[in-house]
Amino acid sequence: FVAETAAALRLSGAYGAAGDRMWQALTLLFALLPCALVQLSLVFIHRDVSRDKPLVLLLHLLQLGPLVRCVQVLYIYFRAGRVEEPYVSITKKRQMPKDGYSEEVEKEVGQAEGKLCTHRSAFSRASVIQAFLGSAPQLTLQLYICVLQQDITAARSIFMLLSLLSIVYGALRCNILAIKIKYDDYDVHVKPAAYLCIFLWRSFEIATRVTVLVLFSSVLQIWILPVVLVNLLVFFFYPWVLFCQSKSPFPENIEKALSRVGTTIALCLLTLLYAGINIFCWSAVQLELGDPDLISKSQNWYRLTVYYMLRFIENAFLLLMWYVYRTDTYLYVCAPLLVLQLLLGYCMAVFFMLVFYQFCHPCKKLFSSNVSEGLLSCCKFLCFVCKPSKSSKLVNKADLKSSANTDEAWNSSKTTDSQNGNPHRSVSSNA
Repeated sequence: FVAETAAALRLSGAYGAAGDRMWQALTLLFALLPCALVQLSLVFIHRDVSRDKPLVLLLHLLQLGPLVRCVQVLYIYFRAGRVEEPYVSITKKRQMPKDGYSEEVEKEVGQAEGKLCTHRSAFSRASVIQAFLGSAPQLTLQLYICVLQQDITAARSIFMLLSLLSIVYGALRCNILAIKIKYDDYDVHVKPAAYLCIFLWRSFEIATRVTVLVLFSSVLQIWILPVVLVNLLVFFFYPWVLFCQSKSPFPENIEKALSRVGTTIALCLLTLLYAGINIFCWSAVQLELGDPDLISKSQNWYRLTVYYMLRFIENAFLLLMWYVYRTDTYLYVCAPLLVLQLLLGYCMAVFFMLVFYQFCHPCKKLFSSNVSEGLLSCCKFLCFVCKPSKSSKLVNKADLKSSANTDEAWNSSKTTDSQNGNPHRSVSSNA
């Protein structure tokens, strides 16, 4: 958060000194907008305002809320264990099943550990907001400037690297948050191999997506706005459409201090964040506004498959449009090779995603069906569709038999007519 904000201010100052006012304004906008949204989430959702601490509120107004939380976390962490806590809470978690048996384990959670868990949840949500409402547009903007100016400076490259790492980290937090919400009853331990798979999966997916959008916008500047708006509106209204179809009551238990209007605004901001994530990558956390937890706890393989198929088709179409309308800016670029590399990069993202769900998912033992079974069923379905049915075979055989009988009858009639000395009798009679 600090490094990216400082790099954004430094780069915006460089744009101002060079006279590029538009790039300076957009860089500042994409840097300050996620900061303001992070402060709002900490103030209202995590109830920093309800505490009687005017200094904390002032620091939030100065966009320093995450730093205040970081100092509080360090203070709690170094004081934990020195003073005996008056009471502890007991949590029950089930271990991952071994040989079909799952054991339930009780664990004592002290006040310090509970506060640290609260702060960790707040930081996770803040990192997701920072990643997809700030870093993702920022990375797209800076790469677009590099393409237009045909120059990559050291400051801009460092800033783009920080933004890419921020987006990948935010997507990783989405995956871990989805796992912990869906399997809240289990004691989940994510191994380093799983983190590595998620990191590679998200890196290929996000880098490919941003590059495709930048290439398309560099040759068709006006048409990038409909593409982004359609994506944003579809993913924004999709949870609301599902909510209206379910006919569930309006969620009232988000925050007791919020009125109905405040709850609606909070849900709209949540769906806006959901849409921002899905524009750049797959959102592992699926919104379900009719659920009390607002999160779907089922593993929807169908939705995942449809998303990646449609996203691959969209990326291929945008690359095709770029290839057709590319300008002299890409004169020294091998366009077919670049298109192939980007499509292969997206396929690599899908490959690492399948590896994660098949081998590295911490709760793969709880899946009713794994990735290999799903791929096998898809292959069987395609083979069934492509394979001709028995009825068509019978019809073809009957047609062949009838045509053979017709030819035989025709030949026999010709032979009879020729023996009678009138070989054209049947033709003349038909005429």
